[in-house]
Amino acid sequence: MLDDIKKTTQESMEKALAALSMDLKKVRTGKAQVSMLDGVKVNYYGTPTPLNQVASLSTPDAKSFLIAPWEASVLKEIEASLVKSDIGMTPQNDGKVIRLKVPELTEERRKDLVKSVKKIVEEARVAVRMARRDANDEIKKAQKDKLISEDDQKRLSDEIQSLTDDYIAKMDRLAEEKEKELMTV
Repeated sequence: MLDDIKKTTQESMEKALAALSMDLKKVRTGKAQVSMLDGVKVNYYGTPTPLNQVASLSTPDAKSFLIAPWEASVLKEIEASLVKSDIGMTPQNDGKVIRLKVPELTEERRKDLVKSVKKIVEEARVAVRMARRDANDEIKKAQKDKLISEDDQKRLSDEIQSLTDDYIAKMDRLAEEKEKELMTV
């Protein structure tokens, strides 16, 4: 039972860390990364479909994207979806492919992005703390129901706290790397 609580908590914290990593990939730095377009959904025959499932995405250079749809009829829908999304780039349609230029980041925009990174990281930390709280509640309930001893409760609570500290430290390192990447000109 004790191992189950610890394992469940660790899985929850691992999911929070993975979600943070995915969210940080979507934060735009100065160079083009295909993951920046992950949130774009295209109306494909009436169904919202991820952009990478209706077109080939590539980065011919560090400052641009090339989007080549698999069906020419979807080109207008892709363009409309890009305009509607909040990626901050204007699509250029030449009738066959769509090009996106990644604008240079101003100092002010970099600072705004760092603020949004801090907000994203704080949300992930909250998820880890909630996993810790849930685990501690289960431990207290098990101790109250006399399923575990007081010593086991204390030991497991300490292990959960240690796990929490480890995951928050990992999140802080990810945030630090992203902020450094954003502030590098």
